[in-house]
Amino acid sequence: MSYKWRNSSLKIVLILFVICVMLFAFSCVNHKSFTGKSLAETYNLPVGESMFDGDSVLGKEDMIQVSLLDSPYFLLHEIATLDLKGILMTLTTGVVPYDFATVSSGGIDSYGKVYGFEGPGYLALDGDNLAVKAPDTYVWGYSYPYKVLTKTESGVDVVEDGKLVKSVPENKIKNLDFHNDFYNVTSIQNWYNYDSDVGSNFTLEKGIAGFSDGRSDISHADISRIFGKDVSDYVDAYPTGAPIVLYTGNTTDTDGEQHYTYLGSHPEYGDSIREYNARQFVEAWNGTVIPPNCSGSGRDYVYFGAAADASAPGGSAAHGVCPPARALRDSVLAEGFDMPTGLTGDENAVLFGYNPASDIKVTNTHDYPVKILMWTEGDGTGMAIHSKIVRLLPENQTNSSSNVANTTI
Repeated sequence: MSYKWRNSSLKIVLILFVICVMLFAFSCVNHKSFTGKSLAETYNLPVGESMFDGDSVLGKEDMIQVSLLDSPYFLLHEIATLDLKGILMTLTTGVVPYDFATVSSGGIDSYGKVYGFEGPGYLALDGDNLAVKAPDTYVWGYSYPYKVLTKTESGVDVVEDGKLVKSVPENKIKNLDFHNDFYNVTSIQNWYNYDSDVGSNFTLEKGIAGFSDGRSDISHADISRIFGKDVSDYVDAYPTGAPIVLYTGNTTDTDGEQHYTYLGSHPEYGDSIREYNARQFVEAWNGTVIPPNCSGSGRDYVYFGAAADASAPGGSAAHGVCPPARALRDSVLAEGFDMPTGLTGDENAVLFGYNPASDIKVTNTHDYPVKILMWTEGDGTGMAIHSKIVRLLPENQTNSSSNVANTTI
């Protein structure tokens, strides 16, 4: 037998061997044709989850493999990308990685990798197809109690995302290690002993729900991972249920309406406590960002001093908050918004019974977010108090004029 014939015979044997291996593999594979929707259901893909460029829609799971005999055209993208390792695997095993391009309407490549945008996109169903959608110019949601302590007859339950984690007896509460910038174990003990009934909740961590673009709810840990620590800190500082702007892309901060007033003197209430309360009001509201067509308040965990006032319910009131409230009110009204909840048009601007930080609500009627800036100049009774609206406008939107006005006492 000639060398040429032996060489040809060897090639034929190898080809037959590969065919046999492939046929065996084909016989063991469950042939199935998918849509994007059925693929997501079968492999539990995280529809609604936030994703970034370079992520895989499969998360940490292995690749999805299907029969080459059932889907021979899936080999084409391996050849087109010169995926030699993948081609060898396919020819020797008879299976090929699923080609996601066949069930994707955008944002997902053949291997299930996310591409084509900046910022936190999210996996979605687009009809029967899969798609990773780029974030809108603005993404916002609402904080909710993700992890809480629930008071029981004998202690507290630790509940996370609606599920009981553990029960802690009353004598062990002092050993809890829950804390952030605004509470610690002493805060928890005071709540348990003085400010709660059985069934009451103490919020430990806040998640985000009700996203403006429909993506899935996220935990407290995911706020920092997806949107950054600054956003996570903002969520911690504001009341549960507050609307939170989580992402802005291609926007420009432009000046809106600005007003200012002076603290003035009312010695009958104590000008020192009035100055303290005015500064607390400014601290509560400075930096507040309100999404479009949403109502937002100032920060939580801001406390005010009480001054004796026989005309006030309970005989005392947080005097000193009205001057900054007037500056806030006037800038908001000049911006075209309605009168904030909890305020009036009078000199005594804050209604009794409303916490000046967390109960007053400003409603943003624009179709873009606004930021409230407040600051003081000087001190004592002549202290000036400023309030300015900043518009977070899309870069292609023309800025309108703003005004600065003085409110006198």
